[in-house]
Amino acid sequence: MSMTRAELQDAADKAFGQSDLAPDAEKAWGLIAEMGFLMMAVPEAQGGLGLGLEAAGVVHDALGRVLVPGPAIAQMLVIEALNAADTLADRDSLIERAVGGEVMTASLALRNSATLLTCVPNADRASHVLLVEEARIALLPMDGLTITPRDTWDKTRRLFDVSVDGSTPQIILAEGNASTALAQRLSMQRSFALAADSLGGANATLRLTIDYLETRHQFDRPLALFQALKHRVADLKTAIVAAEALLWERASDRAMDAITMGALKAHACNVYRMVTEEAVQLHGGIGLTMEHHCHLFLKRAMLNAALGGDADHWEEETGRQALGQAIA
Repeated sequence: MSMTRAELQDAADKAFGQSDLAPDAEKAWGLIAEMGFLMMAVPEAQGGLGLGLEAAGVVHDALGRVLVPGPAIAQMLVIEALNAADTLADRDSLIERAVGGEVMTASLALRNSATLLTCVPNADRASHVLLVEEARIALLPMDGLTITPRDTWDKTRRLFDVSVDGSTPQIILAEGNASTALAQRLSMQRSFALAADSLGGANATLRLTIDYLETRHQFDRPLALFQALKHRVADLKTAIVAAEALLWERASDRAMDAITMGALKAHACNVYRMVTEEAVQLHGGIGLTMEHHCHLFLKRAMLNAALGGDADHWEEETGRQALGQAIA
């Protein structure tokens, strides 16, 4: 990268670090576009910054720390697909619109059909939706498509189901072998983004918990001085740091495949869920109230764990891959 990870993290912290949890969606989306976060992975030849996966990870980590709503992950999937469509006549125009903040969305579910896309963020505001199939990847105008909102526990993301009409015009981005390869890259990018979002949220939750333990007193002493609580917090920090090390190692490994990245996502989401569940317990009675910030992080952790394939799926895929390699 021409910019270091620390420089990017500093910029992201300045943009969102002082925000309230789950900030206003429209303002946050405008800031994401204004800061150039959507063009991080776009090659310089196409007007982007060409900073790659690591830069995208910094952005998603920052968005996860304050539970920024919106379709950032889906938008970056669309931009990645447009980058690959080098024979598309108006590709540059579409990329320019996408990095400028025009909402183009995509499903965050593991599997979809040619007629129904599930778990599509902000479909009600999008101009296009990305259709990913084994033999074809296309961009569909939203005009005329039927959308159905999904009632989710986590209110920081608005998800929809999109019914695809066979008569809908399609902008073909890739077909055949090119489509298969691009679908693998999109799966990797989705898993990596969810992993970064999860570890950003895990760090923020732990910071919130430590602040509480340092403030709350019992027997005239801060709870943070109680050894049993310190050990629990130390265990959570160890789990986060280990998962972060794996995240940044995977970001720079060009030999990654969709299964390995999916395993990373499953691990990061497990850490996020463990931290948020422990945070609720460590906050005592106040942590059990639905209005507390711990619950906002817990709900996002549960949704992240389900999007893009759950841990059972990726652990089974990883096991099958390892077995195949062992007997090859």
